Amino acid sequence: MTTISPGAVALWRRVRLPAAIITIILAVSLLAALLNSGDSTEELAPESYRPDGAHALAELLTAQGVRVEVTRTLADTERALAGGPPATLLVTRPDLVPDGRLTGYTRTARELVLVGAGPGTVAAVLPEVAVAGAAEPAARQPDCALEAGVAAGQADTGGLHYATTDPAVVACYEDTVVRRMNPPGAAVTLLGDGTPLVNERIADNGNAALAMRLLGGQPRLVWYLPTPGDPDLAAEEKTVTGLLPDGIVFGVIQLAVAVVLFGLWRARRLGPVVTEPLPVVVRAAETVEGRARLYRRSGDTAHAAAVLRAAVVARLAPRLGLPPDAEPDAVAAAVAARTTRPPAEVAHLLYGPAPAGDADLVRLAAGLDALETEVTA
Repeated sequence: MTTISPGAVALWRRVRLPAAIITIILAVSLLAALLNSGDSTEELAPESYRPDGAHALAELLTAQGVRVEVTRTLADTERALAGGPPATLLVTRPDLVPDGRLTGYTRTARELVLVGAGPGTVAAVLPEVAVAGAAEPAARQPDCALEAGVAAGQADTGGLHYATTDPAVVACYEDTVVRRMNPPGAAVTLLGDGTPLVNERIADNGNAALAMRLLGGQPRLVWYLPTPGDPDLAAEEKTVTGLLPDGIVFGVIQLAVAVVLFGLWRARRLGPVVTEPLPVVVRAAETVEGRARLYRRSGDTAHAAAVLRAAVVARLAPRLGLPPDAEPDAVAAAVAARTTRPPAEVAHLLYGPAPAGDADLVRLAAGLDALETEVTA
């Protein structure tokens, strides 16, 4: 009888490679997301001296009389905005903050500056503006009437391009810096990225003047560095999968679809066990003789002797109450106790050296047969 249904081992062999690939991709994606999230307290942090930190800018603002207040949670940010003199709110990773909170900041802050805001964030805060593409950091001219741009002149900007047709929105530096003028709430500024704010670029071109004009217009600057570990953010709606780049998520979906299609293509129809007539009937004695001829033709008496000895031990062990993996000394002692032979003779017969030729192999086979007969008699 044969079956047309694949067994569990066969199914596992078919799916193990796709499963391993999917597991590796997910593990790498999760690790990348966690590693990137670990840098949130470093990049653009006002206390960081690293090249991508912003300690130099924080010192310049403090020297100009602006009080810099650093926050890393939603709760601390809202407390900082709730009281005190008017404040500018800088959000370094606005895409981590729920849209409802960002729109609320336009009412509690005098000015709102968002660094690297993506399409969803821009649509919530400035519906009249859209993300128009990516931009490499480079020295750019302001080419606009924005006071900060006119004072700074050429500056290093990049990250994202923004597009708008609203005359109340001023776009500068090849649309990498956008500011909504005369808003009903806070003045909102979009920076394509944090290039003009970081330590390694603050002294180049007009970066310092641009940064200070954008962030130093109020007595206080609330410097908010959102972190995925913030329990308030986790309670809102942000998840680890939400932090993964869209390309990775799309790639995993494509891979999953490909694996399903591959499985359907390679699958076998499951059905009942069916009988199938054998093409020829071979007697057991002929099979044994055929194998013996193969051993004889190969001349491997050592292997043939090992097979004979192992078969005898395997048959005798259950009769002697021994486990299949019993030690040779234990087997020899048990066999000797059942027969009149000494343990040394039994051990030599069951575990001795390989026969030197066919004649020795025949004598060994006869001895093993006689020993098994004695034990089983």
